[in-house]
Amino acid sequence: MALRIRLARGGAKKRPYYRIVVADSRMPRDGRYIERVGVYNPMLAKDDPKRVELVEDRIRHWISVGAQPSGRVARFLGRAEIMPVPAIPEQTKQHLPKAKAQERLKEAEAAAEAAKEAAEAEAAAPAEEAAPAEEAPAEEQAS
Repeated sequence: MALRIRLARGGAKKRPYYRIVVADSRMPRDGRYIERVGVYNPMLAKDDPKRVELVEDRIRHWISVGAQPSGRVARFLGRAEIMPVPAIPEQTKQHLPKAKAQERLKEAEAAAEAAKEAAEAEAAAPAEEAAPAEEAPAEEQAS
């Protein structure tokens, strides 16, 4: 039997409340489970200690006998230092803009860089001209 530690949804419409359960992986999400090992209430603030409540000794027991946590539960267990925090997988290329949009972005970046260089050059040129002008009144005061 393949065991999973996963979320089982409860609560009303638009007011979710989850039980963290140990279940056979073939059972439906909200179906029969073996043991309830915690709760997760996403409606509470992120810093609220009652947002995620875990029964650590039972979770450690189920992990020791081969239960695999789901992705979300693995993150909860990582934050509770029951197991290492899972690595966040690299994004695929599907999330990137398409070819034409990437070309437009490169052109916009090049134009912005050119404008920045022009502004720096313009700012540097008056500063060089202003330097002798500032020295001239100092010489007049000395004479």
